[in-house]
Amino acid sequence: MFNESKKFFSLQLEDKMKLARKEHRGYTALCDEILDPSSTSEGDPKESFYIGPLEGTLSSMNQWPSLEILPTWRSTMEYYHQKVLSAGRRLIHLIALALNLNEDFFEKVGALDAPMAFLRLLHYPGELVSSNQEVCGASAHSDYGMITLLATDGVPGLQVCREKFNQPRLWEDVPNIKGALIVNIGDMMERWTNCLFRSTLHRVMSSGQERYSAAFFLDPNGDCVVECLESCCSESNPPKFAPIRSGDYIKERIRLTYGS
Repeated sequence: MFNESKKFFSLQLEDKMKLARKEHRGYTALCDEILDPSSTSEGDPKESFYIGPLEGTLSSMNQWPSLEILPTWRSTMEYYHQKVLSAGRRLIHLIALALNLNEDFFEKVGALDAPMAFLRLLHYPGELVSSNQEVCGASAHSDYGMITLLATDGVPGLQVCREKFNQPRLWEDVPNIKGALIVNIGDMMERWTNCLFRSTLHRVMSSGQERYSAAFFLDPNGDCVVECLESCCSESNPPKFAPIRSGDYIKERIRLTYGS
């Protein structure tokens, strides 16, 4: 998967821009995204490519490089997407059990009925970093959805903040474990569990080394209503969030990130 990802990002910019992001699918150029508008007005120094759900009516919205240019790219990404989606579903079952719910709880409420499953390929060009400047390849943020499964190429840079509401924030490097996926809790899972499971505040610090990663976002079906679970609430710990439709929540987060 990483070999194919590198092939795409090695293309000329004009070729990549032929697949420019539409409907949250396709290529996003360097510095076009701001994950933390409160801390900077400059875009994050990375480029990316989004691949959306592979099944159902939404699959036709995906964009793909031509077979003439990258003949095995689409098949490789589709295979990886399917495998990580399967792993993500199993993890959601385990989360349900950890919350003393039935294993299929999130399926019964419609979250996994055609979920919004997006694979995002990421490239951080190390040469953009000034030797006397601390630069975020991806500024501090938490992911929108249920969980994120992240694969990296082993180049350091990913950091997490355990206590995201404390100031100053304390950041820890995430060690690389070969062959393992990093799992982040997303904001909608935090809402569902009434903050019992906290979404993971994280960032990527540029080290001067080129870096590749692949983030798989497992988000609920757009029509699924996310509301605090009764089992995670009490008289002394009432619901902290109002119910919200998953699709509306994600749409607003995307608008804030991309300005569109």
